[in-house]
Amino acid sequence: MPDARHVVSDVDVDLGQLFGSLARNWLRILIAALVVTGLAYVLVGLATPLYRAETRLMIEARESPYTGPASNGVVDVDRARLDQEMVASQVEVIGSADILRTVARQLDLGSHAEFGASGETSALGNLLILAGLKSDPTQASVEERVLKALEEKLRIYRVEGSRVIVVSFSSQSPELAAAVPNAIAEAYVAAQEQAKRQTSADASQWLEPNIEQLRQRVREAEARVADYRASSGLLVGQNNSVLPTQELAEISSELTRARAERSTAEAKAVTIREALNSGESAETMPEVLASPMVQRLRERQAQIETELADLSASLLENHPRMRALRAQLDESGRQLRAEVRKVLASAENGAEAARAREQRLVVEVNRLKAASAQAGDDEVELRELEREALAQRALLETYLARYREAAGRADSASLPADARILDAAQPPHEAYFPKMVPILAAAFAGSLLVIAVIVLLRELFSGRAMRPAAGSLVRVEEDPAMEPAPAPVPTLAAREHEAEIALPEPAEWTPPVEPAHAASLPDEPAVEDVDDETRFADADADRIEEDQTTMASTRPEEITVAGIADHLIDGDAGRAVFISPEGDEATAVSVMVARELADAGLKTLYLDLTWSGAPSAAMLDSARHPGITDLLAGQAQFADIIHGDLYSACHVTPAGTADPVKAMRAADRLPMILDALDGTYDIVVIECGATDAQTIEAVADDYAEVLIGAVDPLDPAVAATVADVEACGYGLALTVTPAGRPSRGRRRRGAAA
Repeated sequence: MPDARHVVSDVDVDLGQLFGSLARNWLRILIAALVVTGLAYVLVGLATPLYRAETRLMIEARESPYTGPASNGVVDVDRARLDQEMVASQVEVIGSADILRTVARQLDLGSHAEFGASGETSALGNLLILAGLKSDPTQASVEERVLKALEEKLRIYRVEGSRVIVVSFSSQSPELAAAVPNAIAEAYVAAQEQAKRQTSADASQWLEPNIEQLRQRVREAEARVADYRASSGLLVGQNNSVLPTQELAEISSELTRARAERSTAEAKAVTIREALNSGESAETMPEVLASPMVQRLRERQAQIETELADLSASLLENHPRMRALRAQLDESGRQLRAEVRKVLASAENGAEAARAREQRLVVEVNRLKAASAQAGDDEVELRELEREALAQRALLETYLARYREAAGRADSASLPADARILDAAQPPHEAYFPKMVPILAAAFAGSLLVIAVIVLLRELFSGRAMRPAAGSLVRVEEDPAMEPAPAPVPTLAAREHEAEIALPEPAEWTPPVEPAHAASLPDEPAVEDVDDETRFADADADRIEEDQTTMASTRPEEITVAGIADHLIDGDAGRAVFISPEGDEATAVSVMVARELADAGLKTLYLDLTWSGAPSAAMLDSARHPGITDLLAGQAQFADIIHGDLYSACHVTPAGTADPVKAMRAADRLPMILDALDGTYDIVVIECGATDAQTIEAVADDYAEVLIGAVDPLDPAVAATVADVEACGYGLALTVTPAGRPSRGRRRRGAAA
């Protein structure tokens, strides 16, 4: 009996067959949807209509400026700007059990069957009660059942961004739907007014005994002040100062004047004495001239001298008349000197009297100083007693003002509630439930969708919508007598891969260079062309080995895109930093490398740090995408700057649309951003454009591979950049060129070499 060998084969979903089942069963689907819609129509017709009405309340301060509380004589009209928490609290107050209980009694809601006052339940409800899945309503009181039904039909909420509260109620009766929210609003306003009246009454009752106590305290404090003032002798004079202090100030002023007078008198006496001792004429001094006797003697001398002058023209010197006049002149001089001495004695006596008066004033000042110091000590205690009395009096006056205010506000007309009914509910004329048209449309569309899904699942699970996958193997019957088929000859790609694995690792890595003619090689042949492929594979293997040896000996620093991709996959570098000295044309090399890495299965990100943004623009549908400059400038987040490549699985972060100058101000954040990207992606390919080795210091860490992207490796700019990179300590600078073809069968990072 022949032996059957099974090979696992893949299957695909035949979408045409799958969705064709909808076309084949469209009549059944339509009939079922119409049946469900008809049932919905019947149920809607049997449903009890419900009506809903709303009452709106405005929460605001409604006190009059003439009856509201006053502060420092100024009435605060908007007593309290009700904040959001206050308005939200009023929502809970409106729905409190006390207000609902008052409304239920006022409207006699227990007499309405819809509030369940009788405790009757449906047959289904009785079954649920017997099964223990529902509590028995008869166990609760009638009031509790009514309140529970009222809360279920009631909805209270605040209009967002306002101080308006909406009270909504639904009922089977339009009149009751409007009456309940209106009654709740009126009960809430009445409760607010009652609460204000009660607050004023409580304040009056509390203030009255406290005011009497404060009055007694004020009397006692003021009595202590008066007693202490009398016992310590701290009588108050002018300018609210005690008498010792006031007397000290006055005596000090007198002492100053006495000292000034003494100094003046002493100066007069000294001046006159010095004039007399020196023989100078003292008659001309102001102090001497002030004496009336001196003034008369000087006038007498002037007359005698005038007469002598007149007689000297007609009489001789020895004439008796002339001698008599001279004798009179000498006598006047003697009298004048005697009078000057009297003035001197008078000045000395005045100076002595001034000194005596000064000494008496000094003694009095010293006495008053001691008395004033003692009065200062006593005044400290007095001020303490006065402050206590003043504080008690101020508190008493405050309590009296509050008591008068509370007594004046006891009238209910002066205490309006901080809420008013903005819009009273009116009996609705149209039921909000059930809505016939929306329900029937939803039933038809929903049933149509559900039945279509059921048909698709049935077709899928039956296997009729499955077909073998393209290229999959089928069941093969083999005869044991037949010889086994020869093993298939390896393909060209498999031979290259085996040769790569078998080669020993060199002491210094030499990047592989694929032959230039590899791009023109045909695709892998089918199984029946094994002999031809083997012949081509041997010849190509020899040429590949010869080309690699030649390229490694001539330019060991150059490598193709496919070769550098293999190198990065096998290595441990987390970043590949590209410098393109030839400009935007050479940046295509880094784009090709990033796509090669992404196609090889690595999670790859391409970061464009060029000024022009040309490389990333070629990978996206436009250049106006947010990128790294937007992130640095604070205009975008990580999720906004990562985009998908149009032609590979690579992720792209373009240069961005923000101002580069503004973005460079936050360039110190770039290393942190790259560290975050390193933790997310297997490798980050960074294109820096035409720059130098010093500029890439911020993006090239110890695990980065610095590469030179070049179209023409012999360009002098490329050679200069290679030398610059090696001089900055980045090691051997590899020049990546776009020549060659992508390698096949490439290993992923972490695979065994």
